[in-house]
Amino acid sequence: MILSILDTDLYKFSTSNAYFQLFPLAEGSFTFNDRAAEVYDDAFLQQLKQELSNMASLSLSDEEFEYVTSHIRYIHRNYWEWLRGFRFEADKIDCRLDEEGHLKIDVTDLLYKVTLYEVPILAVVAELRNRRLGVKVDLKTALDRLDAKIAIANDNALVFSEFGTRRRFSSDLHEKVVARLKEKCPKFCAGTSNVLFAMKYNLIPVGTFPHEWMMFHSGVFGYKRANYLGLEDWIKVYDGALGTALIDTFTTASFLRTLTLKQAKLLDGFRQDSGDEKVIGDMIIARLEEFGIDPTTKLLVFSNALNFEKYRDVAAYFKGRIKVSAGIGTNLTCDPGIPGYKAANIVMKLSRCRMSAKDPWEKVIKISDDFGKHMGDNLEFSIATHELHLEQ
Repeated sequence: MILSILDTDLYKFSTSNAYFQLFPLAEGSFTFNDRAAEVYDDAFLQQLKQELSNMASLSLSDEEFEYVTSHIRYIHRNYWEWLRGFRFEADKIDCRLDEEGHLKIDVTDLLYKVTLYEVPILAVVAELRNRRLGVKVDLKTALDRLDAKIAIANDNALVFSEFGTRRRFSSDLHEKVVARLKEKCPKFCAGTSNVLFAMKYNLIPVGTFPHEWMMFHSGVFGYKRANYLGLEDWIKVYDGALGTALIDTFTTASFLRTLTLKQAKLLDGFRQDSGDEKVIGDMIIARLEEFGIDPTTKLLVFSNALNFEKYRDVAAYFKGRIKVSAGIGTNLTCDPGIPGYKAANIVMKLSRCRMSAKDPWEKVIKISDDFGKHMGDNLEFSIATHELHLEQ
């Protein structure tokens, strides 16, 4: 189900490289969460373990090495040299069912390694889950629906990127979607987060960093300056490249409070992944104006469960005020054209970390602008909301 070691999101490699360069001894655990609390059986668990075991055969090929070193130059060659020797290890993946049949998965390793497990594990779970449900793609309907979405983008000049690897219906449908976007939406599809398909279809691989980067900084440095230090370290590694910041790890208000003039000037834009798009966008614009920065020079990327109709409305609201784009995932890659079908609602996030094996483990959390996207320990929530002045 995972076609290549590059069959993942770009920001997994950019974040892995950042750990590799700055925190090579840091360790972490990723924990799976099924927001829909679906129930599985032992047969599914055994299939899943087999698919995860199959990932051990993946390695960076010579062709892939040439591609990443020539097209993703902001990641140092020494990282790609290391990746040539990397292999997924099935014995690192603790995969089980609880007494109610809910799926539990944990992976622990050095952070520059363990971060690479997240997206392929989610993609495998999602595809196996769809097979288990017996849902098959109605390809004609699926492509007709995709064409309707492409028409909205083309008719309204909506720039977007494909972000759908982690919860895709299947690898096969994912590739068909990317191929269709390349064919019918070359002007407004800005790229794909999937590095393999970017290589195969000559698209731009897109992405910067995920929530885990700020979560790691909160675990080892504290909540009060996690956003600030996370951005400083990102700038230290990428020197202005990959300049779109994810803003909602501990709420957008908290991010904006510690954002500095230097950081705001260096950043190309901001990615909104929770909360109301218009409210969050207005907050970003107001903060830029406080700094004396023209908002129209910056980019606002929306990625919170968007569909094209909603994106059209949001883009119209911000027209002439700030540049906009979108990362659209599930709506593109998990729409098999079957009435009543619901995609998997699964995530896998950093749950604990430490600077080295000599240090104690620290639990980490995510405080989203959407209550349903919160993740983590209740005591840590209390500590973080107090330290970040988020009490309501």
